[in-house]
Amino acid sequence: MLQIQASREAPPLIDDARRARLVFCLVAAGVMAAALLALAASLLQDPDSWWHIKVGQDILASRAFPTIDTYSYTFAGHPWIAKEWLGQVLLALAYDAADWSGVALLTIAMVVLTVFLMSWHLSVWLKPTLAAGLTIVLALLIDPVYIARPHIFTLPIIVVWTAYLFDAARNEQAPPLWLLPLLCLWANLHATFTFGFVIAAFAGLDLLMRIRLSNPALLAKWVAFGLLCPLVSLLNPYGVKAILATFTVAHGNEAVPYIMEWRPFNASEHGFQEMALLTVFFGLLVSRLQIGWAKALFLVFTLHIYLTHIRFIYLFFLLVPIVLAVEVAQQYPALSARKWAEEKRDGLEQFFVRRFRQVWGGIAVLLVLASAAFIATYPVAPSQKTSAKNALAFAQTRNLSANLLNSYDFGGTLIFHGIKTFIDGRTDQLFLNGFAKADEQMGRSGGKPVLQAQLDKYAIDWALLTADDSRIPFFDELGWKRAYTDDYAVIYMRDH
Repeated sequence: MLQIQASREAPPLIDDARRARLVFCLVAAGVMAAALLALAASLLQDPDSWWHIKVGQDILASRAFPTIDTYSYTFAGHPWIAKEWLGQVLLALAYDAADWSGVALLTIAMVVLTVFLMSWHLSVWLKPTLAAGLTIVLALLIDPVYIARPHIFTLPIIVVWTAYLFDAARNEQAPPLWLLPLLCLWANLHATFTFGFVIAAFAGLDLLMRIRLSNPALLAKWVAFGLLCPLVSLLNPYGVKAILATFTVAHGNEAVPYIMEWRPFNASEHGFQEMALLTVFFGLLVSRLQIGWAKALFLVFTLHIYLTHIRFIYLFFLLVPIVLAVEVAQQYPALSARKWAEEKRDGLEQFFVRRFRQVWGGIAVLLVLASAAFIATYPVAPSQKTSAKNALAFAQTRNLSANLLNSYDFGGTLIFHGIKTFIDGRTDQLFLNGFAKADEQMGRSGGKPVLQAQLDKYAIDWALLTADDSRIPFFDELGWKRAYTDDYAVIYMRDH
């Protein structure tokens, strides 16, 4: 059985080593901030960013939380909840403050905070240079999740949640109760808060592996903590509905197979991540690292979730290193923070220690100045691949207001601009009961009859399609008039 006896205390770090460690973590965060500022526009290319901001704006304006759909005409009046309301409000506030540049900066801030926390927790056990370098690599591996959507606010939370729970298990202590308010915050930010329950369960298994049944009182505290997790998660505007809504996707609704981020991992499309996975398992095999059965189960679980749905890439690449860092440090002392702390500081580290305040202040000033310059000089905005900016301007000049059929990727911008959608990114709760399946079938070979049926059923008078929408030939065959076209969008109108 793979098992080790972990130390009960974190390695002591003397003051200069602690300062050097902090600076390395700040440097890692600064490197990530610079990289993301240079690529800020890429953070705004998800079509769902549009409707998340609009929902947040509507919540702020109405001071009410939606319970039915008011954004589509196909499912108007159906039950729908903004279960990620707080994340949507934060995105809306950023947009209202500084347009899309504000949204990008807020997204960057969350990623940078995650990088800092990640490197900080890793450097408790691993030498700071290794922790900072590894964190930057891991942050690059999960770059597909760096988009302006509510889940971005949960990345720092999940790092802290995992680190402190497994630390409590390792030290044979009760889980910190201050984590419960953090979970409550998580539950109002994004639906992935239910992963918090699962992570707590794995940390509890790690404790059980260590103490077995020798301390019933401690085990009872962990069981009580586990029971409190779903209870504090009910402290949101929708109560138990927010928890139940996560299960509709977790068990797979009909729309899941058609949405890119919910598809299984494909090595041909994610070569960088495949190489990283192979490297991880090669290292585990040749090193014979002993991690215990509870952590081995956690590794398998996070890998399964990632391979099943690529959107959860961060669960594996962020959390597994945090959980295994102590075993690496104890079984390979040359890589440990304890060994590093006992060594004489090299020239670079001595510079960091001597110039701690200046380095820390310098990084902060540079980031503030870079952010200000970014907003003033390099305003960013979503591409027309999701905004359909010129096509919507044309539709406005023609007063096109009747029911439309839209490509999935234009649903967000339509909601943002106050146009009722045929379909949009809220498929976790809406566009079900055969609707999403029919939408997908319309674009297949032989899908023209399905398209014709939907056009007639919903009395559709115009269509806004992406330039590569596979239904475009069918509209030509049905005699619809192509009223507008550019490199990103096509507008068809019914020829009455």
